Formats: sequence, structure tokens, C-alpha cells
Amino acid sequence: MEDDNAAGALDNIVTEFNTYEDFLDSQITSLDLYYLEDEELARQLVELGYRGSGEVLKREEFESRKAAAEASRLSKRSQQKTLASAGKELKDNFLKALAQREEANRSGKMTSIIFIRDRNSHGQEISGYIDYAHRLKTEEFEPYFNGKKRLLPRPTDLSFYNWETQVSTSNPSPNYQVIAENSSGLLFKNKRDRKILNVDPKVSPGDNSTRTPPIQTALYIQAVIYDHITRRKT
Repeated sequence: MEDDNAAGALDNIVTEFNTYEDFLDSQITSLDLYYLEDEELARQLVELGYRGSGEVLKREEFESRKAAAEASRLSKRSQQKTLASAGKELKDNFLKALAQREEANRSGKMTSIIFIRDRNSHGQEISGYIDYAHRLKTEEFEPYFNGKKRLLPRPTDLSFYNWETQVSTSNPSPNYQVIAENSSGLLFKNKRDRKILNVDPKVSPGDNSTRTPPIQTALYIQAVIYDHITRRKT
């Protein structure tokens, strides 16, 4: 218990003072300066434990605890980061569906795959499958939720097809492996639990996976979301 109290006292010191010199100065009295006539010498005596009215704390320990406190602060700040969809008045069903899944995809509880079919800026019909969790980590989503940008498949996504140019691409992501050459059609294998997600609307999407009915949206010709609850193999 005494060790815990001592550690708590040291943590309080680290929180209270910005620098080690500020801490040393707090331990020096006006009488010390009167007799020593040298602020630097007074600091050295405090550091050695010969002067001062409080805890003896070495520079290395102060700086180590200061760094740990800052790392903890940044970690908490990162965890408390506001969701891109937070506070937005979303009217379109597709954006509402993305917002409902944002936290789970950011935290790793879920890895959703978004299928979109629509026209690009050149008027060409395109379609593709997007790893939502990966996109959330690699780009800013506020413009999508604000309606300033439209989420569209890219040649770098899990799967992409331009119906006019017939350009077709497929790429693995941090969450999914693409199985394109398969008699069952296009499949995605989750890299965490190795479960297969089947996007064929005529069959079940697979273990721990669900498929939304086509979303009624004014933003796209067609939009469907496949949700996979990720469970690590033990």
C-alpha cells in the first residue's frame, strides 16, 4: 500500500510540473538561495536529496514517467476520437447504414464489405466491393457523411469492374483475401478467422456473416452491405 501511495505521489509530481527543472525549483526555498547564492547548485542538492521538502525524484525517473503519462494521454485521446458520422443529420438510408456500422468497423468487431453499382464522373457504369474497415483507416470519411463526396469503388478496392471499358481488378486488403477463380463465384476469405464470405445473393453469405437487402438509396443504382462479425481463432 505504501508503494502504491509513493507511486501515486510521483505521478502527481509528473502531472504538476512540465519540466524536471520546474520540479527542482519547487523544492528550493528562498532561504536556500540566500545561503547558497547559486540556483544551479541548489537544484543539484535537491536532486541528490540534500535539500528539498518533498519527494526525491531522479531526472531519469521523472522523464520516464512523463513520457509514460503522455503516451497514456495520447492513447486515451485516440480511443475517444469522434466518429466521422457523429452529429450528422443523415437522411439517405445508405449513409445511415454506414453510420450504424462505423464504430464496429473501426474497433475491429466487424468487417463489412460494401457492394456499390453506379456511374463514375465520366458516366461509365462501375461496380465493386469495398472493404469498409480498411477504407475507414486510410481516408477521411466526413466528406462522405457530409454529402460532399460519394463513396465509389476504385481499382484498388477488393473488386472493381468498369462495364464500359471492361477493366476488371481484384486486390487483397488487410482484412480479406479475394478468391476470384472459383466455381461458386466471387468469394472473400476473412484473414482473422479464415471464414469465407459469399456475395452470391442466391446463397447464404456464410458463417458469422449477414447480407442486407438492397438498400433503398437515392445515391446509387444498387448498394448492398455484407457484415462479418470477426472472431479470432483461439
